[in-house]
Amino acid sequence: MTERTSGILLHITSLPSIGGVGDIGPEAYAFANFLAAAKQRLWQVLPLSPTGFGSSPYSALSAFAGNPLLISLEKLVEDGWLGYECLASLPAAGGPADFEAAWHAKMPLLVEAAKNFLDRANDEQRTRLHHFCNDNITWLPDYAAFSVLRRQYGYKSWHEWPREHAFRNEQAMAELFRERGHELAIEQTIQFFFQTQWSTLRAYCGDRGIRILGDVAIFVSYDSADVWMNPELFELDENRRPIRVAGVPPDYFSADGQRWGNPLYRWKLLQERGFDWWLERVRRSFALYDLVRLDHFRGFEAYWAIPAEEETAIKGNWVKAPGHALFSRLREVFGDLPFIAEDLGLITPQVDELREHFGFPGMRILQFGFSTRGAHMYLPHRFVPNTVVYTGTHDNDTTLGWWRNGASEIEKAAVQTCLGLIRADTEIVWALMREAATSVANYCIFPMQDLLHLGSEARMNTPSAAIGNWTWRYWPGALHPDFATQLAALTEVTDRDGYVEVKNVAVEINNP
Repeated sequence: MTERTSGILLHITSLPSIGGVGDIGPEAYAFANFLAAAKQRLWQVLPLSPTGFGSSPYSALSAFAGNPLLISLEKLVEDGWLGYECLASLPAAGGPADFEAAWHAKMPLLVEAAKNFLDRANDEQRTRLHHFCNDNITWLPDYAAFSVLRRQYGYKSWHEWPREHAFRNEQAMAELFRERGHELAIEQTIQFFFQTQWSTLRAYCGDRGIRILGDVAIFVSYDSADVWMNPELFELDENRRPIRVAGVPPDYFSADGQRWGNPLYRWKLLQERGFDWWLERVRRSFALYDLVRLDHFRGFEAYWAIPAEEETAIKGNWVKAPGHALFSRLREVFGDLPFIAEDLGLITPQVDELREHFGFPGMRILQFGFSTRGAHMYLPHRFVPNTVVYTGTHDNDTTLGWWRNGASEIEKAAVQTCLGLIRADTEIVWALMREAATSVANYCIFPMQDLLHLGSEARMNTPSAAIGNWTWRYWPGALHPDFATQLAALTEVTDRDGYVEVKNVAVEINNP
């Protein structure tokens, strides 16, 4: 896409829904209406997968499934699968997301709704469920089995299950599918609820000119249905424990680097199989999103491989990945690839060449641009149009928080040299938003926290912190019309509202 556009980064869990976390219910539609009023045409979300450790959307139990906690119970009441009285017991809207409370409050009701659907659905509704299951047969049955077994074994990681289930013994799995069919059907119906509600919201956004920008993490979690289902695709030993794991090397920010712990792909085998697993993953992503951000894009060119026994990332090494072959195969199957490359961190000329070869826009974060001469690549005078500019991302402090707590005196002086005098702290927010919007970058994304002028208390994620992340939600009533009006004006004057100029055409009239 070459036209100029802008949007807002807001994960679904940050909506002020009832039930403990944001979901795909009334507040999601209210936010879509706000986007339309503000003339925004992109809604960026984080991965929608069921979460594991730390409730991080990047630590998912499945790369394919939807997070049941995002399902709106209010919508299930409207559809007749639950009684209205169940809503009274749910945690109220507002306040930080509480994933544990949401799990305990919502999951029994989702199971009840699924049972009601299976008992009472009419022929047309059953047909839609059948089509959904058939369309997702490559992952859905095994994900349902994974969920049933995970619950049976007290939500322990799959490698702690009895061997017959951890290693997917053929007889044990056949017995599971034969004897626990109703439980499996419930899990699949819950996924059907998620897909139905998400598709309806996405269509609602589409009718208002808003596209969904989703997020695909390059690696998957060890404790996931993906690794359990496909152990041969990952670097695992004979006991199905990781041989090497993913991370990033030591840098200015961390003397030990970052040891993420995700198992690495057996890329050679994947390539021999025509990247079949990645084809299915991307096909699933296109069923959820209009555009896709590829997290840790540099890992498609080369990735940092750490021996699994190492406690830090120091003793890793770079290993080449078949990025060119993968994206060529994806393009062969899907045509134009609506990908955005998260090309932050240690980027080499080879990574740039991979991105540019396939025409993927890269990312630029304004907060990064004011420290040294080497950081000026993040400032607009160094941009090219095929770029996505952010004031900050979910991994950064908010712009106001950065200015108050993170920006050095050198950075503040550089900001005021470039953007003019910042007399009050809050002026920094619109100064950076204007700088992003007026840049040549075709895409411009603002975190919702910046639009609301929030400080560090609203930060979504601190990568170095193991706890306390992903909980921010805006309060009910925060979507004041003045914010939409102000943002719409900026969007219009920077030509990001989709306006198409109609040229005057001279028409010659021949009089008789």
